[in-house]
Amino acid sequence: MISRGSRILVMAIGATIILAVILVLVRLWRSAPPPPASSPTSQSAESAVPSVEDKTTIIARHKMVEDIKAQGLQDEAVLQAMDTVPRHNFVPPEALQDAYDDRPLPIGYGQTISSPYIVAWMTMVLHLKPGDRVLEIGTGSGYQAAILAQMGMEVYSMEIIEALANQAAARLAYMGYKNITVMQADGYYGWSAQAPYDAIIVTCAPDHIPPALVGQLTDSGRMVLPVGPPGSYQTLWLVEKRGDQVLTTNLGDVIFVPLTGQHSAG
Repeated sequence: MISRGSRILVMAIGATIILAVILVLVRLWRSAPPPPASSPTSQSAESAVPSVEDKTTIIARHKMVEDIKAQGLQDEAVLQAMDTVPRHNFVPPEALQDAYDDRPLPIGYGQTISSPYIVAWMTMVLHLKPGDRVLEIGTGSGYQAAILAQMGMEVYSMEIIEALANQAAARLAYMGYKNITVMQADGYYGWSAQAPYDAIIVTCAPDHIPPALVGQLTDSGRMVLPVGPPGSYQTLWLVEKRGDQVLTTNLGDVIFVPLTGQHSAG
C-alpha cells in the first residue's frame, strides 16, 4: 500500500516533468522560423485573376463614364468601351474601393494605371476605327489595351517590366480578349516585326519623341504620347504622319511615369 507521502512525491515528480515538457515546447515554438512569404509567382497569379462584377461596380462604372462626359469628351465608341470594361479588374486588391475614381492608381513596380479621363482622352484623339492596328507602349495593368480591344482594334502591347507583362497577358487572356498580343520588351524601339501601325499610344514619358515609333506609323498614322522629364509636368503630343511629313500638336500638360530602358541609361 502506497503511503500518503509517497503519493504526494509521485504527483510532484509528474508535475515537474509536465512543466519541463511545456517549457521545451515553448522554446521550440519561439525559435521556429516564420512561414515563407508568398512567392512572386503566386502573387502574380492572384493579381491576374479578375475581381467579381456586381451591381456596385456597374453603377460606379456608369458614374465614371458620366463624369468623363461632363468634362467634354463625347466619343461614343470610347465611352461605350469604358462603360463595358471592368476597371476594377485591373487594380490591386487594396485599391478596389478606388477603382472608378478619376485618378491614377499604383499597380506595383513604381507604375500606375492612368486616370479614366486620360485613358479616354488619349484614345479619342487617335480617331480609331474597328480593325485598326494599334501599338501600345507601356502595358501596365492591361486596362488601356482592353479598352482598345473592346473597340475592335488589333492591339500589340509592350511592357518592359516582366512581372507586369506576365500579369497583364494572363489577365487579358482570362477575360477573353483574343485581339491583344503582349510582349515583354523595351518599347522605345517599338515592335518593327508587326509594323506599320495605324496608331501608337505611349503611356509612359520619354524625354523626346522616339524616332523608331514615328517610323513605324502608316503614312496616315497618328501617335499620342507624353514627353518630358520624370517627376514633373510633361507635354502630351499628338504626332500625325502625312506621307513624308510629320505634324505635331501640343495637347497640354500631363504627368506620367517615365519611359525606362537601355536608351535612358546614363
